[in-house]
Amino acid sequence: MATIEILNNVDHLGVKIRTEHRPELGGNQMFCLSFPAEFRTAQAYYPILFYKDGNTGQFMPVLLLGFQTGENLFLQQHGWQAGYVPLDICREPFTIGVQNGERVIHLDTAHPKVSSAEGEALFLEFGGHSPYLQQVAEQLETLHHGISSAKHFSEQLLALELIESFVLDVTLNNGQQHSLHGFYTINEPRLAQLSGEQLTQLQNAGYLEAIYMMLASQSQFARLISIKNQLLAIN
Repeated sequence: MATIEILNNVDHLGVKIRTEHRPELGGNQMFCLSFPAEFRTAQAYYPILFYKDGNTGQFMPVLLLGFQTGENLFLQQHGWQAGYVPLDICREPFTIGVQNGERVIHLDTAHPKVSSAEGEALFLEFGGHSPYLQQVAEQLETLHHGISSAKHFSEQLLALELIESFVLDVTLNNGQQHSLHGFYTINEPRLAQLSGEQLTQLQNAGYLEAIYMMLASQSQFARLISIKNQLLAIN
């Protein structure tokens, strides 16, 4: 159960954060949020898809990390198994909140990365933010603006009928089968039908490159399947 508190240098003076990536420290999730500015780097490692929030109906871009709930194939005991760790993963156990109209950092004090004995300090001994906390603040600010951009990106593509549902059926080496449902991708035939004016609008918004990064990322399904097969062979 998460325990969210506004970060401050009185209640959290002695708090440390374990920054390594291991299964017992959280991150066991099938997908994480992403945003257009992250796509160029992320597409080299992860399939980029859309996910529809069941409560709000909002489409958001996500990075696929596994084939079933609670599975993160990149999170192993010896660390993160990709050359880039998504920002939505890096920011844990912090989130951005709003207090009196201003953005503030929130800390989940129940998160397994939170420690009093080991990890990166949040505050300097004689006052002020540690370099690590300054880095966290920058990451959260980037993520905040990125998620806002991702919402506009999704809305623009939805308006142009460029988002379509898809199903991925996977048969692993041991005969195990997975059917990936509930995600959406780019409607390529519709993309090919867009007018020059519509393509220019996407280009001017910086979204055309993001679309092609999403399409390019589909080659990473093979990476996910390969990692899954390797883990099954070991276990």
